[in-house]
Amino acid sequence: MLKNDPNPEYLAASDRYENMSYRRCGKSGLKLPVLSLGLWQNFGATDSPKNAQNMLHRAFDLGINHFDLANNYGPPFGSAESTFGQVMAKSFKPYRDEMLISSKAGYDMWAGPYGIGGSRKYLIASCDQSLKRTGLDYFDVFYSHCYDPDTPLEETMQALDYIVRSGRALYAGVSSYSPVHTKQAIRILQDLGTPMLIHQPSYNMFDRWIEDGLTDVLLEEGVGSIVFSPLAQGFLTNKYLKGVPKDSRASRSEQIYFTEDSISQEKVAKVVQLKCIS
Repeated sequence: MLKNDPNPEYLAASDRYENMSYRRCGKSGLKLPVLSLGLWQNFGATDSPKNAQNMLHRAFDLGINHFDLANNYGPPFGSAESTFGQVMAKSFKPYRDEMLISSKAGYDMWAGPYGIGGSRKYLIASCDQSLKRTGLDYFDVFYSHCYDPDTPLEETMQALDYIVRSGRALYAGVSSYSPVHTKQAIRILQDLGTPMLIHQPSYNMFDRWIEDGLTDVLLEEGVGSIVFSPLAQGFLTNKYLKGVPKDSRASRSEQIYFTEDSISQEKVAKVVQLKCIS
């Protein structure tokens, strides 16, 4: 038991690091678990806070010490960070230095021209708001969530550099950048003195775009990578073989990235074949 534990109802498993593997992130000194927990879905204000807490506790007990957030995770926007902040305050605070917590900004977040994109104004304001929602003093990694063609890449990378230098984050990263823009961003950050730690792209058996140049760039530059949606948001499991369950992600009315229309019979047939060989 930890001394002065504010929440004796939760004590992390003593064997939490015995069965999890950790791999070095690029050429950095940082190691990440082979599995991380992203709070994109199931942690918003419309979801069960108890269930969210249980998932976070269980993940940490299994050695998953990397938790990934973004300003617009929910729904509604911001609520996943608030949920995480509540668990952090209630039970995770004694373990903060064992955790790697990341967040992002780039997609639509609030009304007006300053609530979206890659501008310095948006990224820094969003980072500050995310820190307040989570109750953290800093993020371990802060990402530019997506490339913004309307903002000079230099401005976006300068904002990430400032976020790191100001103590708001320890490392800088990007998400869903093309190979060309990734390489440009790496060079800009190198010149600024804040190396790019990591790239977070989507990747699964139905979405293999990173094999067309991005993985080569990351290997050449020594930048780490951590993918999201490796199971295609659950489609690469048995869940959708007989239709769309009522309580599934694809059935949620607010879901726009993975809907019933995304589930074609051709894809289902491929998952069935995958099941036969797994």
